Amino acid sequence: MLYRVGEGWSPSLEQMEQALDAERFVPCGASQEKSVGWVEPRGEAFGPLVEAVNGQRILKLKIETRGVPGSVVTRKTKERCAHIEATEGRKPGKKETKEIKEDVKLSLMPMAFSKESSVWVWFDTVANLLVLDAGSQAKADEVVTMLVKSLAGLNLTLINTEMSPQSAMASWLMGQEPPAGFSVDRECELKATDESKSVVRYVRHPLDTDEVKQHVEGGKLPTRLAMTWDGRVSFSLTEGMQLKKVTFLDVVFEGASDQDGGFDADVAIATGELRKLLPDLLEALGGEMALG
Repeated sequence: MLYRVGEGWSPSLEQMEQALDAERFVPCGASQEKSVGWVEPRGEAFGPLVEAVNGQRILKLKIETRGVPGSVVTRKTKERCAHIEATEGRKPGKKETKEIKEDVKLSLMPMAFSKESSVWVWFDTVANLLVLDAGSQAKADEVVTMLVKSLAGLNLTLINTEMSPQSAMASWLMGQEPPAGFSVDRECELKATDESKSVVRYVRHPLDTDEVKQHVEGGKLPTRLAMTWDGRVSFSLTEGMQLKKVTFLDVVFEGASDQDGGFDADVAIATGELRKLLPDLLEALGGEMALG
């Protein structure tokens, strides 16, 4: 997900660190369903919450959720209601049943399994860009909410382009002419816009065929298209302008030694390549749409 950072926001590392520390991640308590907070990007306990590598700032948001299966809650609730009916000769009403259900859920929470996930956050302070590796718009919205809550004065706008990714991908498939600097690979997904919602997927299959063009002409529009930029980075572009399955190709690592690994090297490589790829992709999509 790509966001434009509003002008005038340029806190120091120390200011960001102090602000994020107030929202540091704390594991869920016994009866808590969800906890969200910032953790150390390097994974080192009590380390910095903001890492600076080659001028780029890296953050990491951790999300823990704990839940009890709905079927278990329903069964236990019915059992309690049946017990009340058998022992007191009355059937609990809607309000009481709801209260019983909440009590059951609360009592089972200490035994619930937890599920953890994390989202990497990258601030390109030179280009005023924010990049999130969130897998969905809903997850991205959650991260943006946390960022705005944690960092005073931060204003973010989701980047839109003059040409929608879906229209652009359809044009590239129909004209069999990818944008400059990019190549179309052998994987895509096409989805019908009518009520059928039928889907056609191609995997390891040539896309410069009449069959693919006929699908597009028939109303099936691309929702995902595999591409490669400059022979260096492969990815899948989605209709929501997400970059999935990002892979750095061998040429990116030429000249690097085995000792060049580690957090700093990985961040430098990833941000260094994406800082060049993203402007080219925005240009291929007609440029960034002006606000207002």
